[in-house]
Amino acid sequence: MNYDEIKLTAEKEMKEAVESFESRIATIKAGRATEAVLDGITFDYFGTPTPINQAATVSIPEARLLVIKPWDKNNIAPIEKAIIKADIGINPQNDGEVIRLPFPTLTEERRKEYTKEVNKYGEDAKISIRNKRRDAMDEVKKSEKSGDITEDDRFSLEEELQNITDKYIKEVEVLAEKKNKELLSV
Repeated sequence: MNYDEIKLTAEKEMKEAVESFESRIATIKAGRATEAVLDGITFDYFGTPTPINQAATVSIPEARLLVIKPWDKNNIAPIEKAIIKADIGINPQNDGEVIRLPFPTLTEERRKEYTKEVNKYGEDAKISIRNKRRDAMDEVKKSEKSGDITEDDRFSLEEELQNITDKYIKEVEVLAEKKNKELLSV
């Protein structure tokens, strides 16, 4: 691999680790309604697993209420079953027209549990980023031995890789801090 390929590959993989972390913490409920709780929940629509937001209008009329209005009323029961099966901690209420998901207020204890979960996910993301750096550094050493890059290039690239790593670790820390602040605000 050459100088640029190593750097671009490492940066792409680190960015993916941050995006993965961001999508993981988006599903953690902060006591407010969010469409993110439906991410990954599918229901059987004519034999095809279909995401809820592709067969219904999802809205948030109040801070603690999510409303799902299926375009086809025959989908109400399958969507409700999928939400119950996903075990997101919210009981759906079906009135025959729409499904309501009332978000309960979080207790102080539950908020602290969620912040621990966010911190754990953050640490996992940082470990993943550091592993990407290690893999890239190994690639740099191989490239130097094979003559693709010079010793000076190796030192420059190692420094750049460290700077990229620091940037993405800082991004994870900022995201975790923001989510924890959201969780702890009443």
